[in-house]
Amino acid sequence: MSPAKVVVYTMDHCPYCERAKQLLTQRGVAYQEVRVPEEDDAAWDDLFKKSGMRTMPQIFAGEKLIGGFTELAELDRQGGLAGLK
Repeated sequence: MSPAKVVVYTMDHCPYCERAKQLLTQRGVAYQEVRVPEEDDAAWDDLFKKSGMRTMPQIFAGEKLIGGFTELAELDRQGGLAGLK
């Protein structure tokens, strides 16, 4: 069974978004980036319904919410990113 596809929702001028993408790249985890424009209220509302979060980045493995950068970094500390390759 192949690993779940990782999707990273980001916005412009977001240092945590950049750090999350850097960490995934460093660990060899392929991901799809989806940029959400700040002014796109409908996209933000849809994303909030999916995640319950109003911050960026929002990182998913398949349909499962990993969280933001802090949760991603913690998963990395626990060795969990290897399972996303």
